[in-house]
Amino acid sequence: MTFETHKKRLQGCYVTIPTPFKDEAGFPVDEETLRTYVRFLLGRGLNEKYATLLAAGAAGDFSTLTLEERVSVAGIVVDEVGGQVPVAMGAQTTSTLELIELARAAERLGVDFIQVSCPYYFAHTEGDFEEFVRSAAQAAPNTGIIIYNTFWNTTNISFALVERLAEIKNVVGLKWATPRTDAMEFEDVTSHFSERFTIIDNNLFFAYSAMPALGARAFEVHNCNFWPEWGVKLIDEIDGENFKEVARMLVDEAMPFYKLWVDIENTYTSGDGYLDKLCMELVGLPSSRCRPPTRDIREIYRAQTRAMLHQIGAPNIVGAGSDGGGG
Repeated sequence: MTFETHKKRLQGCYVTIPTPFKDEAGFPVDEETLRTYVRFLLGRGLNEKYATLLAAGAAGDFSTLTLEERVSVAGIVVDEVGGQVPVAMGAQTTSTLELIELARAAERLGVDFIQVSCPYYFAHTEGDFEEFVRSAAQAAPNTGIIIYNTFWNTTNISFALVERLAEIKNVVGLKWATPRTDAMEFEDVTSHFSERFTIIDNNLFFAYSAMPALGARAFEVHNCNFWPEWGVKLIDEIDGENFKEVARMLVDEAMPFYKLWVDIENTYTSGDGYLDKLCMELVGLPSSRCRPPTRDIREIYRAQTRAMLHQIGAPNIVGAGSDGGGG
């Protein structure tokens, strides 16, 4: 498979699958529930046209998984998908040696893409990051690389660095978010590089970034984990250039989820994936807490989350107060 083919396959909803854990000592990974999640997404329409699935990303608790668990989670997803949709594997790490191990494991498993961010904790230079990415590209020469700009906790990627990363043939995707300034960094990079990379909008600008002038072709979407049909509709509306409806979907059906997420993060606990998991539980899927240090939100925020799901019209809500859920 050529890297041009890799790039074309990276489109639609970019869905981070939460990693479920068993409610017992040590919170081991719950393999059967993870397989249930994948079957749910595929069974509700997220085929190759509509999605790429990310295993062991941030919402997949990568930061609390061992290296062996990260590889195992990715392998489970690849096995359950059976080639029906592309699979990416989170490869964020603070160690080049560990990145090389993750990249080699991804290639061995048949993962389509690895997602790589600048190492965190230390303020690494752009030269450090470029060398980091080149190490991954050399370790997994047949695997696509998605560059993820996590500017909020690492070095912000400049336009000049994107130009240098574009020289690495394995790099096929740019998961792009930027701070908002008058320099329009988001627009500058997307408009210049959408032919070279598949741009994954991580700024929730879907109604804007999908327009031809910017050219995003993939979109980070949490709603898909509990409402896959929402993602199918999103991509159909984008393909039909119905940007007015895309904007309505973001405001009416995505924003309440993100506002609740931010409220929980500001007042109770931090991490990623905890609200996805609770929403999934409330539409009838098995679920779990995130591993510590993220605290368990399930009982404290259950009623508030159910109310949010009713507000946005999510289908299949179960439990108390579920009458009147959307269709």
